[in-house]
Amino acid sequence: MSTALAQTWYMTQRQLMVFARQPAYAVITLIQPVIWLFLFGSLFKEVVELGGFGTTSYLDYLVPGVVVMSALGSNLWAGMGTLEEIQRGTLDRFLTTPVSRAALMNGNVVHNGIVTALQSAVIVLLGLLGGADYAGGVLGVTVLLVASVLLGTVFGALSNALGMLVRQRESIIGINTFLLLPLTFLSSAFMAPAQMPGWMRQVARVNPLDWAMAAGRSALSADPDWGVVLVRCGGLLVLAAAAVWLSIRTFRSYQRSV
Repeated sequence: MSTALAQTWYMTQRQLMVFARQPAYAVITLIQPVIWLFLFGSLFKEVVELGGFGTTSYLDYLVPGVVVMSALGSNLWAGMGTLEEIQRGTLDRFLTTPVSRAALMNGNVVHNGIVTALQSAVIVLLGLLGGADYAGGVLGVTVLLVASVLLGTVFGALSNALGMLVRQRESIIGINTFLLLPLTFLSSAFMAPAQMPGWMRQVARVNPLDWAMAAGRSALSADPDWGVVLVRCGGLLVLAAAAVWLSIRTFRSYQRSV
């Protein structure tokens, strides 16, 4: 077990070195969340008067939504990195080494988790600078970050599996484009569930994106519902474990095909 963990960390460091050499990429990935945060925060700031938001500040409500949306958006593209390594032959060369096959996949997942946590922390800080109030304190922020990382792990692992299955950029782009906005708008990212149409509330209840938002918002409130936090984060943890298992199984299928 210790060997597998060490190999996973080695593969993670390899990915982090690539990320560190492209600081512009880190900045670019934050542009859209900042636009969501401050543009929509200003545009819809009066909507809280409709009720059901659990706060009198729309920015307080919006920050967890933007954090989770950012985690989804960045991790959906994890499969592109896997596809590039397949096309360059890098992945095939690793297959000739004794490195754990699980480490080859999990290194990418751990790397994405670390990057997601950093991006989420920056968005939380920007929200604070913009006037958001986190009544749940450090613990609430920590829960939000954990929820975003778990959600990112779910879709990052699935994206890796997709990259090995389709092996075409166009297919990954098409599927990601199809999933991103429906998953976002069929959640409580911008609107309180109480203000949604009934059918949309039902869809949101089974949307993992909404689970992460509900856990984060509850933990950040002045009176957290820890039952909601545990159930939602527990569901995300189960999905993350299943997605990682699937990506490893898909990788083994790829290994047999080469």
